[in-house]
Amino acid sequence: MPVTLPRPLPAGLEALTDLALDLRWTWSHAADDLWRMLDKEIWEATENPWVLLQDVSKQRLQQLADDKPFREELDRLTVERENYLADPGWYGEVQQQSNVGKVAYFSMEFGLGEALHIYAGGLGILAGDYLKTASDLGLPVVGVGLLYQEGYFRQMLDADGRQLAVYPYNEPATLPIQPLRTSAGEWLHVALHLPGRALALRIWQVNVGRVRLYLLDSNDPLNSPRDRGITNKLYDSGQELRFLQELVLGIGGWRLLTAIGEDISVCHLNEGHAAFVILERARSFMQQTGCPFQQALWATRAGNVFTTHTPVAAGFDTFPPQFIDKYFPMFHDFLTRTGLALQELLALGRKNPDDPTEAFNMAYLAMRGCARSNGVSRLHGEVSRRLFTGLYPRWPLAEVPVSHVTNGVHVPSWDSEWADRLWTESCGKHRWLGNSESLHQAIEAIDDKTLWKMRAREREDLVHYARKRLALQLGQAGASPEQVSKVEQVLDPNALTLGFARRFATYKRPNLLLHDRQRLTRLLADSTRPVQLIIAGKAHPNDREGQAMIREWIDFIRRPEIRSHVVFLEDYDIALAQQLVQGVDVWINTPRRPWEACGTSGMKVLANGGLNFSELDGWWAEACSSDVGWSLGDGKEHDADPAWDAVEAEQLYQRLENEIIPLFYQRDEQGLPREWLQRIRNSMTQLAPQFSSNRMVREYVEQLYHPAATAYEKRGANLAQLAKQLNDWSNTLRLHWDQVHFGNTQVDKTDNGWTFQIQVYLGEILPEHVNVQLYAEGTADEAYEVHPCDCGDKIAGAIHGYRYLVTIKTDRPAADYAPRVIPRHADACIPAEAVMIAWQR
Repeated sequence: MPVTLPRPLPAGLEALTDLALDLRWTWSHAADDLWRMLDKEIWEATENPWVLLQDVSKQRLQQLADDKPFREELDRLTVERENYLADPGWYGEVQQQSNVGKVAYFSMEFGLGEALHIYAGGLGILAGDYLKTASDLGLPVVGVGLLYQEGYFRQMLDADGRQLAVYPYNEPATLPIQPLRTSAGEWLHVALHLPGRALALRIWQVNVGRVRLYLLDSNDPLNSPRDRGITNKLYDSGQELRFLQELVLGIGGWRLLTAIGEDISVCHLNEGHAAFVILERARSFMQQTGCPFQQALWATRAGNVFTTHTPVAAGFDTFPPQFIDKYFPMFHDFLTRTGLALQELLALGRKNPDDPTEAFNMAYLAMRGCARSNGVSRLHGEVSRRLFTGLYPRWPLAEVPVSHVTNGVHVPSWDSEWADRLWTESCGKHRWLGNSESLHQAIEAIDDKTLWKMRAREREDLVHYARKRLALQLGQAGASPEQVSKVEQVLDPNALTLGFARRFATYKRPNLLLHDRQRLTRLLADSTRPVQLIIAGKAHPNDREGQAMIREWIDFIRRPEIRSHVVFLEDYDIALAQQLVQGVDVWINTPRRPWEACGTSGMKVLANGGLNFSELDGWWAEACSSDVGWSLGDGKEHDADPAWDAVEAEQLYQRLENEIIPLFYQRDEQGLPREWLQRIRNSMTQLAPQFSSNRMVREYVEQLYHPAATAYEKRGANLAQLAKQLNDWSNTLRLHWDQVHFGNTQVDKTDNGWTFQIQVYLGEILPEHVNVQLYAEGTADEAYEVHPCDCGDKIAGAIHGYRYLVTIKTDRPAADYAPRVIPRHADACIPAEAVMIAWQR
């Protein structure tokens, strides 16, 4: 159904509506000049074409309608957009061998741009980058989220450096979104049944290139004032409100997809907030096919993918079991239709299903309801396996079913005008639209002078932006005109520029640089080798320690000797982040390992020629080498140890004083820092393609989505017959698993290893339903070992008792190898879907 502005556009300008409502303008800047021609002042103030079209005068629109060059440019952009939308993209080339059906991507927040402020931080910005990349690659994805009336807070600092939380209203008419309407023209609603009332959720549509994002909104006059506020704030501190938001996202989100007829193969949960979708998807499948709930769960679980971003158990959302009781009308309907007992439902979200007092954990529900799960960096995959090991009793840590897909960033959203020009001239316009492995050759050929000019222009742009933003910040805090005018003396476009911007939380150690204030002062105030620092970051409104750390920085910045060398820019958002990652020379990151799951901010400097100096945590633990940046720490975990903080603070100063600053100012006769530029070139060639969201999304397709879609289709065929077989197989194993035990084991030495003969008694379990294996823990130099055993002769007089045999080549002692029995089914994910395991010892 066509969309319209509150007023009609002049004839010939109708295409402006489609351009303005496609958020592709957040990363493709081909139309920027067109928007400036409408009204430069409004465009630069908002960078929101939808607001621009509503605010520009009627006379100006008519002038442009009569302006032939303007109409020709509009026609050119319209054709270019149509060609983009029609292009099958990378996925069109690989679909035959990597078909994913259609993917539904659920996230509590999406950071697409400042014109649609429904994000808080890294999780949302990753989700926004994911949708943009899916569009560029032609991946069939639909996003599902919430439209917040206020969203996450905006930060202001008062004259004393205290953080103020401000909540501007997201006026829907100013947002580049449209109501999703039925074929009859009605605004589409979906309903959830809450105690004593029905909650009406209206739906908004956001166009992100080829991708559609649907946002659920409870702020409808049909609802009570309290229910209208369910989607008011992002990450509201009220636990019950968070519970309701997650009901809306998961259950309401799946009902929305059903209502619009989306045939979803893969359901991707970006964190555990949306885990209730697992239950609703299974219930919906059960309703469609008439099969029992457990069979439906076996069918749908194959198509569910869970990405965890949490490095500590305290980060998981948990809710009192009483909430399930309180909102029983919704769950009563669910339980009645599924035949599931309330305690069985609660058990899906508990580590100990038999503990009635244990809270309901959304991450546990996600793990049990998704056949495939992943962390967001290699190290985070290891951390996540530790976090979830309690769900898989007696399974070795290395086999806890959490893989990893390291995050990446959507480079066109984060590269500067200068970097974009350099990459385009060297690698072509479509460099991020497919396979990016060959880009390094073109970047290696760029000469030093060209690289250095790019960096100088980026740094200069950042300095001018920081001054402008600082002037606004000081004026709003009550500074005098004289104080505001002095911002022109702040920062030097030729000085080494360090950037530190992230959430102010204790584990991120944002004040590690302040460990020795005098030393930092000497470093910043050095007139021969000037260094400057730009800082940004919010503390949660309830985090007093984080807010106190912000005040420490404000107090430090007020020192007269360093006032022109350090700035703290308030309200860290996408617009500020883009300027920072484009202009800084070195990006600093100081979290406590392993509490940074990934940390994509440092990835955003790569394409712009910035370098990283970071703790060996998250993505940097797998990216860092001595020729691309600098590391902090020893690659080990020290928890919150003040003594180790002091060690790393000393390391931080030493690296800056003895390595980073001298290297930046080591110039040849042409004024070029040759060794510094070689690091830039190394970083751009080795890391920028590898840590792009282009690579990330392709890995999701190949490693997770394609297997998930294939398994879902197979399990759902013929009224879910395979799902029924899997459910029956699982029930049989659980019923009789306690009968599995071992008899004697005979071990014989061979010339180059051992032969094992193992007696195994399976009771009433068939041998084809299990694997008997030898397992050996990994060593410092080698991975763990798993050797399958062959089923041999029956043991006389035993019910399903067999001798299993295996010969292995190894230098390790026989005592290193332990016999075990695990479930076996060609179409099941073990141990994600069957956690039973029996050991001889």
